[in-house]
Amino acid sequence: MRIKNKDVLSSHGNTEGRKIVSELLDAGLDSIDPYLRVKKLMEVKEGNLIFHTEGFEMKEDPHSGALSYNLSDFDRIFVIGAAKGIQRAALAIEEVLGDYLTEGHVIGKHGEDIICKKIGVTLAGHPVPDEYCIEGCRKIEEMLSDVTEKDLVLTVFGSGCGSLFTYPAEGISMEDISRFTHMMQIEKGVPTSDLNQIRTHIDRFKGGRITRMIEKATIVNMVTADPSKMSTPVLRVNYFEMLRHNTFFPTVATASTYKDCLDIIKKWDAWDETPESIKNHLLAGGSHNENMSVEEYESFNARFFGLVFKDSTIYPAVRERAKEMGLPCIMLSEYMEAEAREAGFVDGNLALCCERLGEPFRGPVVLMSSGENVVTVGKESGIGGRNQEYAIGAAMKIAGSKKVVIGAVDTDGTDGPGGFSYPGAPECLSGAVVDGYTLEEAKKEGINLWDALKTHGTSEPLWRLDSGVWAEKSISALDLRIILIGE
Repeated sequence: MRIKNKDVLSSHGNTEGRKIVSELLDAGLDSIDPYLRVKKLMEVKEGNLIFHTEGFEMKEDPHSGALSYNLSDFDRIFVIGAAKGIQRAALAIEEVLGDYLTEGHVIGKHGEDIICKKIGVTLAGHPVPDEYCIEGCRKIEEMLSDVTEKDLVLTVFGSGCGSLFTYPAEGISMEDISRFTHMMQIEKGVPTSDLNQIRTHIDRFKGGRITRMIEKATIVNMVTADPSKMSTPVLRVNYFEMLRHNTFFPTVATASTYKDCLDIIKKWDAWDETPESIKNHLLAGGSHNENMSVEEYESFNARFFGLVFKDSTIYPAVRERAKEMGLPCIMLSEYMEAEAREAGFVDGNLALCCERLGEPFRGPVVLMSSGENVVTVGKESGIGGRNQEYAIGAAMKIAGSKKVVIGAVDTDGTDGPGGFSYPGAPECLSGAVVDGYTLEEAKKEGINLWDALKTHGTSEPLWRLDSGVWAEKSISALDLRIILIGE
């Protein structure tokens, strides 16, 4: 189980409810270990690399079906990738391939332990990219510089690669991209789905450009995030819809145009604050240097697999654990994208309505939701995260409730950029669990939770209140939120 401090989380307030919510969050987190998913997908048997594709393909994939490669047909096998928690997938690939693996390199997030043995690892900046991102990308570029049709390249990308897999286009400095990213995502609270459209157009690798570089090779693309959620959030997309709407995965067709990027910057009133190098690059862009199209991607010898489809991992894991506890589990919102504390206010009020009126849901019941909220930080410098702000917002609305407990975590185990320094605490909390007693507990400790929201310094007060979640790091399948409404 990934949550390390479940006993502490359930030691106060609504102890029974807190225990239930912590167990449900843990069940969801534990279901998405990419190490186990890779081991289910891949195996080497009698000199063949076999992919057991059922449960890993997107709907209506025209290439669907059994996949097996005779390893004697290849001179070399490479592995590349970038994501938060990427090493769990990379380590599994190492073990599956054994001596057949020639070389590899992946980019993870600062603070992760190095666990790979043969595949090289660079730890880099997230959510704001840094020079280590370039360092990792250059190692990948050098490794793949002479790829031929006799090579097999396995790619693994997932949540976090928008920052970690940053290799600025010619004429753009990392300093400019870092400043632009901080301004857009941290200060203005721009959703990742908007920011990623721009990122793919100001990069040497994103937008399918890395695939063009290795087009001679046989390519197997794997993703550690749910592709049906990272593209068109309101649709259950099939294979071609994913390719037509993708703004996230760097190795396949990528939606949006240079004009879309300019429109997004102006929509967020960020034109005057955008570095000149980025503006000039986008203004000079056009059909001659556009991102990869669906037709171009389909011309390559490539397959695509999703390691974490939430329909077959997180959702059933939470539902099954709730069933074991005798609780019905209902999906409240599959993709929420809103200001985190405001989302907490709304969900807190909804929970109170359920508790008091039995509408729209009568307790006992578990309400589950996912998605990726945002935090508009502005010029503040507090340490926290979107799930922590969501939880505190909810706590303010459910104050005094004896039946409602609410928990929220980022499934990668790191809620926010990190940098938290407190005795006995992790460098980054994973989220929080709150109940109707949280606000009163804060007052007794002299903690002002409203100030924590205003300054975005949520980690210290939550940790002091034994409400901050500490979980082991892994890959991210967005956020998991649990609302428990008792009888």
